[in-house]
Order: sequence, then C-alpha cells, then structure tokens
Amino acid sequence: MQPLKSDLFGTVWRDQERGRQFVLRDTSAARWWLAWLARRLCRREARALARLDGLPGTPRLLADDARGLRREWIEGRPMQVARPRNADYYRAARRLVAALHRRGVAHNDLAKETNWLVTPTGQPAIVDFQLALVSRRRGRLFRSLAREDLRHLLKHKRSYCPERLTARERRILARPAPVSRLWMATGKPVYTFITRR
Repeated sequence: MQPLKSDLFGTVWRDQERGRQFVLRDTSAARWWLAWLARRLCRREARALARLDGLPGTPRLLADDARGLRREWIEGRPMQVARPRNADYYRAARRLVAALHRRGVAHNDLAKETNWLVTPTGQPAIVDFQLALVSRRRGRLFRSLAREDLRHLLKHKRSYCPERLTARERRILARPAPVSRLWMATGKPVYTFITRR
C-alpha cells in the first residue's frame, strides 16, 4: 500500500487487488477526539459516490463500512501539476460539475486543485467527496453550494486560462455567495486549523 495522505481524520492509501487499483480511506487511524467526525465525513463521501455511480469523471464506490471506504482509482495528474491551459478542459469540467448537480450532489470542496484531475486523455475528473452535500430537493443551500462549485472552477480557469473567461464568468467570480463568505469567516479557519495540525 502507498500512503497518499494522512491527517487527523485518518489515512488515505493507494492499493491494488487482482490488478485493479483503488483508494482506501481508513478512518481507524483518526484521532480519538475526531473519530466521530472522520466516520461522518466518510459516510458523506460514500453517499455522494453512490449517487454518482457510473458518471464518467468521478470514482466508483467499491465498498464502505464502519472503518472507511474503498473507491476506484482514477489515473490522472492533479490540476496544480498538470496546469491545464486548454479551454476544452474547462468546458468539459463545467459539464461535469453540471452533471454532479443534476444528480443532486454539490461537491463543496472544488477550490482545492488536488480535487481536480487531468486524465491521460486530457479530460477532467473530480475526487474527494467527503464534504459533499447530497440533496434530492436541491433547495436554497444546495443551489448556493452548487453555484460555489462553479465559481471555484472559474477561479481555476482564471489561473490557467484567463484569456478564455467570458464576461458572465467574470461576474460570477466577482460575487461569492453569502454561504461562502460565512464559511470563510467562521468555519474555514477552524477546519484549516484541524486539518493542518
């Protein structure tokens, strides 16, 4: 097994079985005082992946239990390594985000470039759904988070392909949703403190 990430919520491993690669999110290594939250985030990810089952550009859920989950490995380079400058990538990424939302999933963590992959064929893929919101009704909170998913994608486009931003996209970038401003002022500092310890 190859460790990919280790933090207060547990360890993420890359492994393979019968020639099939997968990612294991193991919450048993979480700090005792955060074990409940680690398990809850893992359940959120499992629920989101189950809802997205079969959607290209998202990993398939292979198994989940009280200790964690196993999901399909998607071959690709993280956005900050691949630095995609092709406008086609962002068009496809926007379609992928829209497909997530049609299935009732708001990712809620697309600001992180590590959650975006560029596959060997140049297509986008999205991973790490532990902060995702799954909703059947797609109410006000869902719509706000979905808009933030799009805005975070546009921030990446502004970093790597700014000349292709449209006037409408620039307007979206200029107006973060109230829920985003609230999160940045209250929840984000706490989350950052916990995850970086």
